[in-house]
Amino acid sequence: MLTLDKIYHAAFVLKSVARKTDLIAASALSCKECELYLKTENLQVTGSFKLRGAYYKISQLNEEEKAKGIIACSAGNHAQGVALAGAKNKIPSIICMPDGAPISKVEATKSYGAEVCLVKGTYDDAHTKAVELQEEKGYTFIHPFDDPDVIAGQGTIGLEILDQLPDVDAVIVPIGGGGLISGVAYTIKHLKSECKVYGVQAAGAPSMYESIQKNEKITLNSVDTFADGIAVKHPGDLTYDIISQYVDEIVTVNDDEIAAAILALIEKQKLIAEGAGAVSVAAALFNKIDLTGKKVVSLVSGGNIDVSILSRVITRGLVRNGRNSTLTIALIDKPGQLQGVSEIISRCGGNVVSVHHDRGDQNMAINSCFLKVGMETRDHEQVAEIKKALTDAGFKLVSERV
Repeated sequence: MLTLDKIYHAAFVLKSVARKTDLIAASALSCKECELYLKTENLQVTGSFKLRGAYYKISQLNEEEKAKGIIACSAGNHAQGVALAGAKNKIPSIICMPDGAPISKVEATKSYGAEVCLVKGTYDDAHTKAVELQEEKGYTFIHPFDDPDVIAGQGTIGLEILDQLPDVDAVIVPIGGGGLISGVAYTIKHLKSECKVYGVQAAGAPSMYESIQKNEKITLNSVDTFADGIAVKHPGDLTYDIISQYVDEIVTVNDDEIAAAILALIEKQKLIAEGAGAVSVAAALFNKIDLTGKKVVSLVSGGNIDVSILSRVITRGLVRNGRNSTLTIALIDKPGQLQGVSEIISRCGGNVVSVHHDRGDQNMAINSCFLKVGMETRDHEQVAEIKKALTDAGFKLVSERV
């Protein structure tokens, strides 16, 4: 049973293991409606808040449960928390992870001493496999979110937020299965009931959002988001009940908005967040919630993003903000055309980074070509200025990707 006493006990147990992560003002982020702060759980040991719940749960096991060994299922962050907690308590652990989990998370889990079992599919498939192995081998199961001890561990973040910013008006929290927001909301609503608690899910994995909307737990047929840490098809039973009671509202953000938030955190705050960790910031930046005049904490829940994914996310974020754009121009194929296009782009302040010259399209005139120009630009307004200048000079724009 979840209680405030249990959450305070978890805070005591975690003192020697988990960091009290910084709460920093995010004045550099362009969120004019509110006074925004970031709770930096991406800087937690193992790079995620998940250590809190996993360690506290494992610390409460009896000797018989420890002797059986522990098993867990995870998209990557809970895996690392369980692996580290198991190693510190000298308990062997096996973690079932989706085969699409970022390589960095898989390798980090192994580095803490856990055995990793990759399962084809999503988190929910990994959960099914973990349950099968638990029943077959008798391991002690460490659930990533639907467990009172795990939720209590995550709830210690709520205690820290209230200690670091006593006059906080609202807290925005990512939601996957719901363990994090359940602990934070339970804590905050019991200690400062007037403080709003908002949840955020990826639009491609809105299991809790739709469940709350329909007043019943639903299972999604599939999930589609790069925010792997919150790509959950079915919400937890315990977490659904807690969220229904203590969370004020749940919203969704799409992958482009998440990518833009990750880019903003890198550029403006010098912080690395994974997709799941950045959804709370995306909700604030893209006005998904009315935060006017409020002191708001966005909980950045994790920073374990694969470098190859980060590269794609940065590119997507640049495109989303008009910082990276591509124009296709239909030209008469004669000398000087490329120079004319480049001079106009340069005069408008753009920077040409790639050029592709295509004479082979069967839909064009024999003496024509398509010129595809990739540019670094300041914003959408500058792209519009470049397009107008090209059009005014007589060039024909065929298509644009911004």
